Amino acid sequence: MKIEGLNTLLVAVFLMTTCMSGCLFFDSATFDKCEDPDNCLTIAFETKEEYRNKDQNPQRFADELGERLGMDVEIYPVRGPAATIEALRFGHADIGFLDGGAAWLSWQNHNLQVMASEQKADGRPYYTAIAWVHKDSDMALADQDDDPDTDPYALMKGKKSCHTSALGSAGMLLPMGYLIANGYVEVVGDPDEITSLRDTVTTHFSEDSSIPNSGTLYYKYQGALRCLAEGAGDIAFAKDPTVPSYCGETPEDWCFVDKFTETSDFYAIGAPDGFGRAPGHPAMYNPEYMTEEEVKNIQDAMQAISDDEEASQIILDVMYSPGLTITNTTTHLGTYGAAIGGVPGIDAYFGAAFSCSGDECDPPESSNTMLIAAGAVGALALVGGAVYLRRNGTI
Repeated sequence: MKIEGLNTLLVAVFLMTTCMSGCLFFDSATFDKCEDPDNCLTIAFETKEEYRNKDQNPQRFADELGERLGMDVEIYPVRGPAATIEALRFGHADIGFLDGGAAWLSWQNHNLQVMASEQKADGRPYYTAIAWVHKDSDMALADQDDDPDTDPYALMKGKKSCHTSALGSAGMLLPMGYLIANGYVEVVGDPDEITSLRDTVTTHFSEDSSIPNSGTLYYKYQGALRCLAEGAGDIAFAKDPTVPSYCGETPEDWCFVDKFTETSDFYAIGAPDGFGRAPGHPAMYNPEYMTEEEVKNIQDAMQAISDDEEASQIILDVMYSPGLTITNTTTHLGTYGAAIGGVPGIDAYFGAAFSCSGDECDPPESSNTMLIAAGAVGALALVGGAVYLRRNGTI
């Protein structure tokens, strides 16, 4: 068993260090360089093997942005999200696209700001975390009651909850963070350890709550909703499009087998705001090194690309996003930060996943296999999502 655990730990660390290393797949890639260093922006793109496909080559986005800005723009491969934060902190980079968690961390710790965000498939720069219940449940009825003494969130105590995974954003971090921060749930265990989250869930809700592992029946958004629909749970924590996606016009076979008989039987507590927004990958910048005019010029260029049908296809090919939405820090990250701030160990979790000191970015040091593995998975999800625009200098 000890050897097995050690192997798991080593694999997790290997995955993380592999994902966050600099140029594993860029050996054969070549990118254009700025001819005029005084009129140059550098887009540093995180390593991804598929960039060898010409449609996904980040040079396409660099060329398009350069044309809109009237500047030279070049690609500079970078190591990962931790390097992005450091580059923005010290003025080596103009802009860096970060995952929501890393962006929130950089805002809280280093005052980095948001200028734009990648969009979700439906065009929004975010999705909302929702508690889905049956329309006739006491929680749904309380949510519709104007009586201030009737609180649907308080009624969730003791109910069987269905989560998407142990560390899912809409299925765990956002709802639990919100409930903890607002005094509905008390943390069980060490408040500085992410592993306390599972004990907190099973103590507040039920020992029979569903916190599924990858590949199991009730895993991810579809699984959490199925857990509710089949009567295995009383609440499904998922994102707002979950019911329309799986139990809408073309419902899955499991949607209407128990007390749910039609789509309208699913009720969203606290809609439309729910537990807060999970942001799309935002473009961050450091206000100490960029003027308002520079920010506005780049925002205008991004907006122009997104509004152009042909040019927006480049964003889809390179970033897997239909476009870019111009936004600001409070709008994009404010609700998210407020919702996840109460999660036990959240600072350590994100801090470990994106730890960096100067140019040397190391995997988190921890004896906690769950934390390191989660960080490795997060790094895998981030590969190919980070983009940085840098003025001059080296990272």
